Amino acid sequence: MGQSDTSHAIKANRRFIKRTMSTALLDVEREQELARAWRDQHDEKALHELTSAYFRLAVSIATRFRNYGLPMSDLMQEGSVGLMQAAMRFEPERLVRFSTYATWWIRAAIQDYVLRNWSIVRLTSTASQKALFFNLRRLRAKIGGNPSKDLSREGALKISKLLHVSVSDVEEMDARLTAGDRSLNASPGEPGEGEWQDLLPDDRSQPDDHVMLTRDSATRTRWINLALDTLSPRELTIIRERRLQEESVTLEALGAKLGISKERVRQIEEAALGKLKRALIAQVGDPVESGLLA
Repeated sequence: MGQSDTSHAIKANRRFIKRTMSTALLDVEREQELARAWRDQHDEKALHELTSAYFRLAVSIATRFRNYGLPMSDLMQEGSVGLMQAAMRFEPERLVRFSTYATWWIRAAIQDYVLRNWSIVRLTSTASQKALFFNLRRLRAKIGGNPSKDLSREGALKISKLLHVSVSDVEEMDARLTAGDRSLNASPGEPGEGEWQDLLPDDRSQPDDHVMLTRDSATRTRWINLALDTLSPRELTIIRERRLQEESVTLEALGAKLGISKERVRQIEEAALGKLKRALIAQVGDPVESGLLA
C-alpha cells in the first residue's frame, strides 16, 4: 500500500469514528423495542438502528488493543462482528442493557482476532491462556524489571499467582511474546544446508489411507440410512430432531409439535434407538465396536 493509500485509509477511519461517536444512544424502552422487532419479526431496519447506536463500543474496545501492531480498521471490523453476534443472541426479557451484553461479545471477537493474527504460530485459546496473553505485559511492567530481558523466576512466580496459572505457562508465554517469529526459509546451520521447513514432518494421510477412509465413510452412511428406513415416520421425526441436528430440540417442544406429552416423546425416542441398534447389528455386528453408536 502506497503512502497516499495509507493516508486515505487513515482519513476514512477517522471519518468513520467521528460519525460513529456522534450517533445518538438509545434509551431502555427503544432498545427493548428494537431488540424484540429484530428477534420476533426479523426487522432489518431495527437491527441496523440497534447496532449503529453501539458501534462506538466496537471502536472504544478496539482502541485498547492497538499496541499489538494490528490495523485499527481490522480491530474495529472484528468488533463489529462481535456486535452483530451480540444482536443475534440478545434476549430482551433478561432485562440487561444491550451495551452491557454486547461489550462481552465485542471484546471476545477482538481478542480472538488478535490471538489468530498476532503471530504466525497459533496460540492456545483456553480461558487461562487468553488471560495470560493479554495481561502478561501489564503485569510484567507492574512488578518491574527490564522488559527486554528474560522474566525472572521470582517475577514469573508472582504473575502465576495473580493469574492462577503455572509458572511454566508464564515462562513459556513470555518467551513466545519476546522471541518473535522466525522464518521457515532460514537455514538451521550453515548457508546452503537446507531450511527449517525441510525438517517439518508431513502429517498428511497417504493416498491409500484417504481412499480407505472415504470408502468406510460411504459404507457407514449406507448402513445408517438402511437402519433409519426401519423407523416409522414419527420415530424418524423424533430421531432427526433429537439426534441428527447440531442443536437438539427439547422433549417439551417436540411433544407440542407432535401433539403428545414430553414423556411420550422420550419413550418413542428410546424405542427408536433400540430399533436402530438392532438394525445395525443385523448388518454389521456390534455398532459400538464399529464406531456407529457411542
